Amino acid sequence: MFVSLLALVLALPGAASAVPDDEGASKKAATAAKDTAGLRGNPQAPAKRGEAWMGSGVQQHEHDGTDGTPPDRNRAGLAATVHGVDVSSHQGNVAWSTLWNSGVRFAYVKATESTNYKNPYFTQQYNGSYNVGMIRGAYHFATPNTSSGATQANYFAGNGGGWSKDGKTLPGVLDIEYNPYGATCYGLSQSAMVNWIRDFVSTYKARTGRDAVIYTTTNWWTQCTGNSSAFGNSNPLWIARYASSPGTLPAGWGFYTFWQYTSSGPTVGDHNYFNGSMDRLKVLANGG
Repeated sequence: MFVSLLALVLALPGAASAVPDDEGASKKAATAAKDTAGLRGNPQAPAKRGEAWMGSGVQQHEHDGTDGTPPDRNRAGLAATVHGVDVSSHQGNVAWSTLWNSGVRFAYVKATESTNYKNPYFTQQYNGSYNVGMIRGAYHFATPNTSSGATQANYFAGNGGGWSKDGKTLPGVLDIEYNPYGATCYGLSQSAMVNWIRDFVSTYKARTGRDAVIYTTTNWWTQCTGNSSAFGNSNPLWIARYASSPGTLPAGWGFYTFWQYTSSGPTVGDHNYFNGSMDRLKVLANGG
């Protein structure tokens, strides 16, 4: 039901805006191909740099054809059922009031990728979710092979990834996952990847005062960081696993903060749970 409502929302007139003329045809074709493939369990990679979304690499490598039905709370061991969405430019202008009415209470919006991409719909998505009453935050899609962690953290913090203690802004997210454009681990060794991540999160904290949330999968983390336990005591975990439970977590984390439990393709969006009550989500937003 939750997925059906979200699909309906994004099908409403005005739920997505046209892209510029010089990109429209190719982007429309690429989006249609990705959506069709994603719904059939064989998703394709983003067509070009900047088009990655949270879970685009996961879909390629770990997608199991899940239909998006919210998992059973008790089987999943959830402390609460606080629903959220994550969106990117693929959703265009989102009808946030309808999402709110369907039960969505938090949103994460893609702000940046590498150091040369900013989501053109960021303002509508970030401010729109806030204005309707949601707690919202921003995420950065990392490409560790294009520049240093510090460089990308500064770019993110300066282009939508900042934080303010207003009770409705969540800490920024480092989206570190399978490379949708090439080599799984971006050509980095496990130790180099750990250093890159450390560079990003330490710089982000220096800029904002907050520990960045780390979005990843256990399989990718194991392969590309050697299952490092270096971040579990400081950075909240956002686990991606499209199944009935979050499964085994990466080393160092005893629990997850967010769980992306399904991804039905970029034109539908991704669905998440916060592992706690609404009051705890507000505490996280306020720096607790």
